[in-house]
Amino acid sequence: MTPGQPVKSADRTLEVLEALAASPARRSLVDLSRELDIPKSSLHGILHTMARRGWVETDPTGTRFGLGVRALAVGAAYLDADDAVGLVAGVLDDLSRQFGEAVHLGRLDGPDVVYLAKRESVHRLRLYSAIGRKLPAHATALGKALLSRGTDPEGQLRWPLPRLTARTITDRNALRAELAETRVRGYAVDREENTEGIVCFAIAVPLADPPTDAISISVPAARIGPDSEERIAGALARAMDQLRAARSIFSYS
Repeated sequence: MTPGQPVKSADRTLEVLEALAASPARRSLVDLSRELDIPKSSLHGILHTMARRGWVETDPTGTRFGLGVRALAVGAAYLDADDAVGLVAGVLDDLSRQFGEAVHLGRLDGPDVVYLAKRESVHRLRLYSAIGRKLPAHATALGKALLSRGTDPEGQLRWPLPRLTARTITDRNALRAELAETRVRGYAVDREENTEGIVCFAIAVPLADPPTDAISISVPAARIGPDSEERIAGALARAMDQLRAARSIFSYS
């Protein structure tokens, strides 16, 4: 085997895990085979091997498949070992207490952003979110905050850009202008571009150059007042000043 050449069976196993992680519902053998272009006979063996090891679970009929508890254990271990998650925990707590709204830490992963940590809103009307959830970066404040600081934001995205709401920016020139404005302003805003009725504000976390993580505050549009953006942006900027002061504790390349 040529050095660096992927191992086909390992590649297929990881493709199965990623496909199951991307769907909240259990998937059938036929659906997975069609999506991944893996023969059903080969896929059947992969799934049942993964099921025996706890990476995959089946429904009572044994015909639909979803992630198993072993995947959760590995995800939790990743978060436990991540210095950034531990370092920003206090900042997330402070922002949550100050505003009572949903607060997230997100990380750029190719064209997407993944939630690494969250603090729930104290209000009944709130944004639904889950740790590990992946969203298109161009349609989130977290993603735009990070894309605006990247070296090739347009090249990092998957074109054409998916439209999540009527307000999602999908035009290349419009997104370029939005990212330029974000760089000048110092924080990003998602004005119902990811979820109808939700406005988010985000700022990049200064732990790497270019940054890979960002913190956001999500507020239902109905609770946005005339001074909300100024107050939230100011709080996010002060939080980043705290993290810059603490940055010397860890070493980031």
